[in-house]
Amino acid sequence: MSDVKVTIDGKEVEVPKGSTVLQAAHKIGIDIPTLCHLDLHDIKMVNKAASCRICVVEVEGRRNLAPACATPVFDGMVVRTNTIRVLNARRIVLELLLSDHPKDCLVCSKSGNCELQDLAERFGLRKVRFEGAQSTYRKDYSKTIIRDMDKCIMCRRCETMCNDVQTVGALSGINRGFNAVVAPAFEVNLEDSVCTHCGQCVAVCPVGALHEENMTWSVVQALADPDKVVIVQTAPAVRAALGEEFGLEPGTLVTGRMVAALRRLGFDYVFDTDFAADLTIMEEGAELLDRIKRYLDGDKTVKLPILTSCCPGWVNFIESQFQDLLDVPSSAKSPQQMFGSIAKSYFAEKLGIPREKMVVVSVMPCLAKKYEASREEFSVDGNPDVDISISTRELAHLIKKANINFNELEDEEFDLPLGESTGAAVIFGTTGGVIEAATRTAYELYTGETLEKVDFQQLRGMEGVRVATVKMGNLDLNIGIAHGLGNARKLLEEVKSGNPRNLHAIEIMACPGGCIGGGGQPYHHGNMEIIKKRAEAIYREDAGKPIRKSHENPVIKELYETYLGHPMSERAHHLLHTKYTPKDRV
Repeated sequence: MSDVKVTIDGKEVEVPKGSTVLQAAHKIGIDIPTLCHLDLHDIKMVNKAASCRICVVEVEGRRNLAPACATPVFDGMVVRTNTIRVLNARRIVLELLLSDHPKDCLVCSKSGNCELQDLAERFGLRKVRFEGAQSTYRKDYSKTIIRDMDKCIMCRRCETMCNDVQTVGALSGINRGFNAVVAPAFEVNLEDSVCTHCGQCVAVCPVGALHEENMTWSVVQALADPDKVVIVQTAPAVRAALGEEFGLEPGTLVTGRMVAALRRLGFDYVFDTDFAADLTIMEEGAELLDRIKRYLDGDKTVKLPILTSCCPGWVNFIESQFQDLLDVPSSAKSPQQMFGSIAKSYFAEKLGIPREKMVVVSVMPCLAKKYEASREEFSVDGNPDVDISISTRELAHLIKKANINFNELEDEEFDLPLGESTGAAVIFGTTGGVIEAATRTAYELYTGETLEKVDFQQLRGMEGVRVATVKMGNLDLNIGIAHGLGNARKLLEEVKSGNPRNLHAIEIMACPGGCIGGGGQPYHHGNMEIIKKRAEAIYREDAGKPIRKSHENPVIKELYETYLGHPMSERAHHLLHTKYTPKDRV
C-alpha cells in the first residue's frame, strides 16, 4: 500500500493510504480529543460510529468540519486541528452532550474514570448554556450489569464490542431522534437477551451508562455479622491488575499486598482461587484423558474435542448460541464454583459449622462470575456455594473505603489449606493458561514419565485463534485456543463442520487476553499493551512457584486421599461437576 503526504498543523507526515486523519496526527504527536472513537489495534477493530464529533478538524478545501476519526487522508491534504472554528465547534458539541446528561457525577460509578468528565475538565467547562428536556429511560438491573441509559451518549462503543468483536448480538441502536438508545432487541432486559454477561461493554463504555452491579456493601454487611464466618477467594488475574487502581504500573504483581489488605478488611480466612484451579485441572484433566483413551480404543460415542468450562461468559455463549454442542464441554465446574463447593462442604466440616454459617466471597476479574454465582444449580437447598462475587475494581474501592494504604502494606501469605497452589493454577488468568496447566498434568498421567520442561510456549500468545500440537508419548495432542467470543465462534463453527483440524481439546475465554482482560478489571480502554503486561506478570508468578504442576499440590493430594477419593469419583462428580442447559433468549 502506497504512502501519502499530509500536513497537519504545519507538520508534514507520511502515512499509508487509507489512514485516518486521527491516525496521521497520532504519528506526529498531535493530540486530537475523541470520545466515541475506540481503536482495538490487536484485533483490527475500530468503532466507526463517528457520532460524537468531538474530534472535528478543518480540512483545506472542505466547507464543513470533518471528524478526524473517520476521515481518510489523501495526498497533499492540509489539516488544521486547533483553529478558533474547530475549538468553538468542539466546545458546543460537548455542551450539547452535557445538556442531555445527568449531573450526578459525584455518585456516578464512573466518576474519576469518565471520559466525558475528563473532556469537560480539558475544555474548562464550568457552565452549560443549553437547557431543555432531557432523555429519560428506564433502568435495567441484572445480576451483573446495570444499564442506565440516561447517561448514554450514543457513542456505540458497546454495540461495536458486543456485535463485531464478541459477535454476541445483544445490543444495537434502536429508535430515532430524541428516543434513540442502545438496547437489546425489543428493549427486553439484558437477562432476557442473549447477553453473556462478559462485561466487555462495560469495559469500553466511556461514561456511566453501563456498569457492574456493585456488591461491596453486601461484603461489608457480611463482615460486620458476628454470626458468620466470612472467607474470601481471589482469582489469579486479580493480582496482576489490582495495583493499577493504586497508581502502580500495569503488570505489577501485588499478591502479598492483596492478601494483607484482605486481612485488614476483616475476612476470617484469605484463600486463593488458584487452589481450586489446581482442583479443576485434576477433574478436567481426568475427563480429557478418559475421553481420549476411549476415543483411541474405538468408542464412537466419545465427544471430541473437549472444551474447557472455566469461563462463565463462554458457557453462557454456548448455552444460548450453540445449543447443539452442549454435550462437548467438560462438565467440570469453574474454579470459583469448585472453591465454593469445597469451602462449604470439606472446609465447613473441618471448622465444625453448617454451610449456612459460612459466607464465601470471591474477587474476580469477570462480571459474568456474578451471574455464575447466582445460578440455581450452584446452591444447596437455596444456599449458594458462592454468596457474593465482586470485581477487581470493587475490591479496590473497598480497600480505599477502609482507608488502607495499599502501597505501604507488607506482603503476607494466603491461609491454609485452601490457599496452597501451584504455578499451573496461576496461569489460568491468561489465554492459553488453562490448557497449558491441563497439559502439564495430562502429559505425566498419560505417559507415566516426568515432564521436565513445563513451559509449553506453543500454547502462549495473543493471537485470537491459534492451534498447536503437544507430543505426549505416542499421541499428538491437537489443541485449539481462542480468546474473545468472536474468535470462539470461529472454532465452534469448525467443530460443527466436522472438526477438520482433528482437535482433541479447545480452550475458550470470553474476554480479550483471557481473564486478565476481564470486564471487572481496571479499565484498559482496549489497550492490549496493558493486557500483555498483565500476562507477563502471570507467567512470572508461575515461574517463581516451587511447584508448577497441579497434581503435585500436596493439599490437593490430601483432599483426594481424605475426602474426594479420586478424580471423577462419585463424591467429586457431585461436588465438582455440573451440566449445561439451553437458554432460549432474544
